[in-house]
Amino acid sequence: MTDVPSWDRFMVPVLEVLSDGSTVQIRDLRASVARHVGLTPEAMQVRLPAGDLMAENRIGWAASYLTRVNALERPSRGHYQITPLGRQLLSKHPEGISEHELRAYAIDGDDWWSASAPRKAIISAPVAAAEMELDPVEQIEVGVARIEADVTDQLLKRLHAQPPGFFEGAVLKLLMAMGYGGADGTANQTPLSNDGGIDGVIDQDALGLSRVHVQAKRYARNTAVSRPEIQGFIGAMAGSQANQGVFITTGRFSGAAREYAATVPTRVVLIDGPRMAALMIRFGVGVQVKRAVNIVEVDEDFFE
Repeated sequence: MTDVPSWDRFMVPVLEVLSDGSTVQIRDLRASVARHVGLTPEAMQVRLPAGDLMAENRIGWAASYLTRVNALERPSRGHYQITPLGRQLLSKHPEGISEHELRAYAIDGDDWWSASAPRKAIISAPVAAAEMELDPVEQIEVGVARIEADVTDQLLKRLHAQPPGFFEGAVLKLLMAMGYGGADGTANQTPLSNDGGIDGVIDQDALGLSRVHVQAKRYARNTAVSRPEIQGFIGAMAGSQANQGVFITTGRFSGAAREYAATVPTRVVLIDGPRMAALMIRFGVGVQVKRAVNIVEVDEDFFE
């Protein structure tokens, strides 16, 4: 095969390669899928404008999409394994799976398929950019939105899988990356036991005249922090004579919890899982820049 199939045409081959139940590292999966579909050495060397190998990139996206609906799972870092749903998909769509068909298996509450704010105004349906009447800049926006939404999902899964102490430390690192921590850029993480309802304390200003108390809850994505938990946090802050705090969770907040936090005199900022992940991406915590894209235009001043 001399041409490189579109990413969606790789979904069935990915499932077929993994259908024996093995757990395969992504590098080996890409190579196996390429052999399975008969890609020629020439096709394997086709590169995207930025230099990445097109086939490897598209196979990776196929695996990512399948993981999104739990047709694949990642039992360990960078390793993939088929699930019962994956076998069901393979049996039902042996000739190929479109993104539209895959979307029918989207997990309830997963808004990744409609892209994440603030780019929702650009994307009216989760179809490939090539199928949309978008200008080149908008196509880049679509791609960035998809990538960041996928990274958001991975960040929350990884944070939830870590021990509580790791999560609390990650929260403090994020706050320091956002500019908190005083002149020395430090934060104090309280012991896991007998913390009095406070997981950390961080300076808000350079002199340490004002401090922010932190509560971090490593909850499942659909698990809500309730009003009593916010009340407990505010009570713990009162015991420390503090009047401002941040409550961060990998889950979400109930309506009653948000209403209560908005009405009490103590200033409490609530940050749920998606917002935390967005802040981690924005401030470079737990992520690294794979590639930067510069959009250029003609400098009119140069020609005057």
